[in-house]
Amino acid sequence: MNGFLCLNKPGGVTSFLAVAKARRIVGEKKAGHSGTLDPMATGVLLVAFGKATRFLPLLPDHDKQYRAQFQLGITTDTLDSTGTVLSQADVQVFADQVAAVLPRFTGVIRQVPPMYSALQKDGVRLYTLARQGIEVEREARTVTIHTLALVAADDAAHRYTIDVSCSAGTYIRSLIADIGDALGTGAVMTALCRTGACGCGLTNSVTLETLEGLRNSGRLNEAILPTDALLPFDRLTVTAAQARRFGNGGELDLARVRGVTDDGPYRVYAPDGGFLGVGTADLAANILRVTKVFQQQ
Repeated sequence: MNGFLCLNKPGGVTSFLAVAKARRIVGEKKAGHSGTLDPMATGVLLVAFGKATRFLPLLPDHDKQYRAQFQLGITTDTLDSTGTVLSQADVQVFADQVAAVLPRFTGVIRQVPPMYSALQKDGVRLYTLARQGIEVEREARTVTIHTLALVAADDAAHRYTIDVSCSAGTYIRSLIADIGDALGTGAVMTALCRTGACGCGLTNSVTLETLEGLRNSGRLNEAILPTDALLPFDRLTVTAAQARRFGNGGELDLARVRGVTDDGPYRVYAPDGGFLGVGTADLAANILRVTKVFQQQ
């Protein structure tokens, strides 16, 4: 089976395990995913099956959306509630003060990645070092927080919920820790749900249980998106001869291809509507180069 699945990942499992379970349900040996979620996190995880795995690098994964909950007055080594408590403090901060500090973290900001992350230092994952009690210096990275809003507050428990739209590479745990530092109380993330990524949202994502039910009723195709469905490129239809050449990895003469107006990638289709793959137009060279082939001709 070829195509994409918008999976609503459950909490308490790694992204790798969630993908493995989805692969077994679908019955496809080859699978991959975009945008790893921490075990405690839930929500949108895009899974590719079969030949769709070739197109994962071309998906629009620059921006992601999250709903996160956090508690003030606590810090941990992992920056979330699964870690070892490092400090606790009295909290004299309330919802209006939380809301007031959020604009400081909107826009282009610098963020230090957490030690408990999959980033590498000298070829070693940071979480591996962290589990050995080793902390190393991490360089701050530039990320973009497009929107950041307080959507729920429990002042009595000092628990708050925010919605975040951000660039890829943003660590929500680090964002919350920085918010806690700005408020002078410390903070830990207590729950995280990715609500949107790669053109998928929670509304069109399915749970593993739903996926299994669809398979058992012979309706598995209802959950699988065609490989070309999420690719954000304009469409080109080529002739039968051009389709054969493209499918065999040959570049096309742009003088003979209709619909190319700009440099960059295009979805390429055969005359019968079959998806051939993605080509990249080079107007200066007057050619359409093959980027990824899906269907050979």
